Amino acid sequence: MSRLSYFVRRTAITAVLIFLVASALFFFFRAMPGDYSSLLVQQGMNPEQIAQLRADWGLDEPIYVQYYEYITNLFTGNAGQSFRFSQPVWELVAPRILNSFVLVAPAITATYIVGGLFGAYIGRRRGSPLEKSGIISVSIFHSIPDFFLGIMLIALFSSTLGIFPTSGMLPPAEMIQLGDQPYWQRFLIPEFWRHYTLPFMTVLLYFMQYPTLIMRNSVVEVSDQEYLHYHRLKGLPESKLLRKIIRHASLPVITLYPISLAASISGLVLIEVVFNWPGIGQLLVSSVLARDFPVIQFVFLIAATWVIIGNFFVDLLYGVLDPRVSVAGDED
Repeated sequence: MSRLSYFVRRTAITAVLIFLVASALFFFFRAMPGDYSSLLVQQGMNPEQIAQLRADWGLDEPIYVQYYEYITNLFTGNAGQSFRFSQPVWELVAPRILNSFVLVAPAITATYIVGGLFGAYIGRRRGSPLEKSGIISVSIFHSIPDFFLGIMLIALFSSTLGIFPTSGMLPPAEMIQLGDQPYWQRFLIPEFWRHYTLPFMTVLLYFMQYPTLIMRNSVVEVSDQEYLHYHRLKGLPESKLLRKIIRHASLPVITLYPISLAASISGLVLIEVVFNWPGIGQLLVSSVLARDFPVIQFVFLIAATWVIIGNFFVDLLYGVLDPRVSVAGDED
């Protein structure tokens, strides 16, 4: 199998997985007890008004017709209408996805840079008190529930020290001043970075265990390989030797990064709720409480698609980063 064939095959499998997830979500929500129309019916409606409401939302159609329209609409970019806000789901979710990405992407990237370097540092000091204390510290932060870790940071840095605000992306007055200005302008406001610091620290501390421990284990394994003994005998300085070790040991960390980025953006629901961060996590919780099923269904689909695509890029990236990995039958 050539690399091109492998790419086409993995792309096809990814597309099929996304299609199956979308189909499963459709049937799952319609198999739940109750009727969609009961969420829309207002008090005092007569049977004729209820029937008209069901017709307007397509709920009087057979299930296979609803499924066909659902899949067709997804292919055309129509994710349906929100019960709660009476506006297109995509218009409601799109800015929330961006807000979640702004929080997660830099935080997870910093986590893997800091955790990778820290893991390499303690991996070179195997058996020392520094290694033991480093492993214990990152394990403790990850053992604390993410939402409780956020609450602890708020209690320390907001309530006690008064350094950072407790929640939100910007103060209400700043949001009003921004109005319809471009999204990127909020990054120029100092208040945004004050609001951003605590959720950023929560993500970094909570997820730092993965890159630290993986990098530490990889460094320990690489350090015993023969080519490093050769460089030691040549008298290579420790700093250059460490760079070689990090370069060869970083592959597992690099390949795990897209998966963590994909999983974390859909899994930081409670962190967004604690810090009142206007992302898809907070939207999901409020939609569940309001039983806004079209929004819930689409947010689940976005989260699953993010994870599937993340794994797809990892499969492709692994063969590029590691020359020892090749597709069967590839002669390149």
